[in-house]
Amino acid sequence: MKSEIARSIRSAPLMTPSDLSSADINNLSAELRVLLADVFAIYLKTKNFHWHMSGPTFRDYHLLLDEQSEQLFGMVDDIAERTRKIGGTSVRSIGQVARLQRVLDNDADFVAPKDMLAELREDNRQLVKSMRVIHQLCDEIGDVATASLLENWIDESERRV
Repeated sequence: MKSEIARSIRSAPLMTPSDLSSADINNLSAELRVLLADVFAIYLKTKNFHWHMSGPTFRDYHLLLDEQSEQLFGMVDDIAERTRKIGGTSVRSIGQVARLQRVLDNDADFVAPKDMLAELREDNRQLVKSMRVIHQLCDEIGDVATASLLENWIDESERRV
C-alpha cells in the first residue's frame, strides 16, 4: 500500500498555484522553454569561442567571453525556475535543448576572433528580439514578474551586443 501511495505522489503533476490561466501558462512556458534552449545554446557557443580564442587579442577576448558566458549561465537557471514558478515545465535534456534551439551551432575547427564576436553579436541580437516578443505576451496576460526579469535580461543582452 505504501509503495502505491509513493508511486502516485511521484507521478502526480506539479500543481503550482497561479492566477494565470492554464492556457496562458502553457503558452508562456512554451516560449520560455525555447528561450531557455536559445540561451543555453548561446552560453555553450560563447564558452566554445572562449576556449578556442587565439591571436594577439586573446587575453581581452578570452576574459570578455568568460564574463559573458557567466552572465548567460546565470540566465539559464533563472529562466528554468521562472517557468516552474508559473506552473510550467522546463527543458529536461540536452536533446530537448537541441530540438528547441533557434541559435545555430558552430562546430568549425577554426573561427577567426572577429568572426566569433560577430556571430555572438548576431545571436544576442536575435535573443533580444525573442525576449521582446515574450515580454509582449507577459504584458498581455499580466505576468509582471516574468516581464520584469525579461527587462533585465534584455538589458544584459543588449550590453553583450
